[in-house]
Amino acid sequence: MKIIGLIAEYNPLHNGHLYHIQKSKEITGADHIVVVMSGDYVQRGIPAIMPKSLRAEMALKAGASAVFEIPLCYATGTAQLFATGSVALLDSFNCIDSIVFGSECNDVEKLSELANIFQNEPLEFKELLQQGIKEGLNFPAARTKAVAKLTHKSQDYVAVLKEPNNILGIEYIKALNLLNSSITPYSINRKGAHEHDTTLHPVYSSATAIRSLLAYSSSKYSTYSEGESLIDSPLSNIFHQLDYQIPDSCIDLLKDYYEVKYPIYQNDFSLLLKYKLINKTPKDLAQYMDVSKELANRICNQLNNFFNYKQFCQLLKTKEVTHSRINRALLHIMLGVKKKNVTEYKQGGYHFYIRLLGLEKRNQEVVSIIAKESNLPMIHNAMNDESLCALGKRMLYHDTLASNLYNSVVTDKFRTAYENEYSQRVVKI
Repeated sequence: MKIIGLIAEYNPLHNGHLYHIQKSKEITGADHIVVVMSGDYVQRGIPAIMPKSLRAEMALKAGASAVFEIPLCYATGTAQLFATGSVALLDSFNCIDSIVFGSECNDVEKLSELANIFQNEPLEFKELLQQGIKEGLNFPAARTKAVAKLTHKSQDYVAVLKEPNNILGIEYIKALNLLNSSITPYSINRKGAHEHDTTLHPVYSSATAIRSLLAYSSSKYSTYSEGESLIDSPLSNIFHQLDYQIPDSCIDLLKDYYEVKYPIYQNDFSLLLKYKLINKTPKDLAQYMDVSKELANRICNQLNNFFNYKQFCQLLKTKEVTHSRINRALLHIMLGVKKKNVTEYKQGGYHFYIRLLGLEKRNQEVVSIIAKESNLPMIHNAMNDESLCALGKRMLYHDTLASNLYNSVVTDKFRTAYENEYSQRVVKI
């Protein structure tokens, strides 16, 4: 039996993701597709637009056999940490034949060459990288310039390293190499709009554009858009447009749960973030993931100018620090993700359990296979921690706390019943 793994956020799931699922099965001849997915917060350092249970159900309706949760510290980490944590989770299943990821260049050989350079770091590359940083370039720009000079393929590799899915693909391959994994990487060409494109396209729009569409201005629940103008449009027109962007199997879910479980945005957490920040000193803040001493001082110095979450992120941004880095740093402060804890998780083997979010009942045999082949315990909800080691219990506790915080925001925003993470059940369709 051939089982392949996909790494995803589905924030939200759209036609491009459906294509990814279908094409992955086609090119690999897989019997089952297993998805490891971010929980209630995503890699850009922001809350997901909708709860993980709803996104897992969309994945199952789009063709996944089972969905498992990527622990919080990896789901909200840098591209490298996100990739390593996700690949390590798939590798721990001990039955995944291959992973398939989308990339702009659709060239595994080229991505593998870059992965080897970044992983082995030849002396010349290190020197060129340091030279770029001394010139005032941020790390991504300095790395791109160093690779261009090292390989003498400036136009080719500069283009590759400008695209976010290419960079993630490189990190997936690096992770496979680091773990000495037997999983084979495949790439498919990413279809449709650029990841950060805010314009709707006929069939394959970006998740950014779809999130903007959902944040239309006439909604009393709208808190902030993705940075572009809010769309003033009646609800019926919004979902008419979504009919062309979301798989038919999933559109009813979006209609049923709109203003019940979503949309959730960064600014919905503004007061929670400010509460955490006003209780911290620069020394306290520097303990959290992605927070440097310089950033910790800047946060404290600018705290009187805090008006909302997204505005504060923009205020903290500098030439040297990317917007995503700021997002992740503030999210990690709010959720309590500390550097020392993540170091311990990595040293302990990255994962201590497998958290099942959802399964397609006709294909539940794949869950049985994973449970049998993996050396890690499979848990169905946050209460099943008896079999976990101390590190595993701590990881699960922090993930549960973060999800309960998210659920509390949903409850407060839409005046709906609170769903404690301890009572969450596996989604089955």
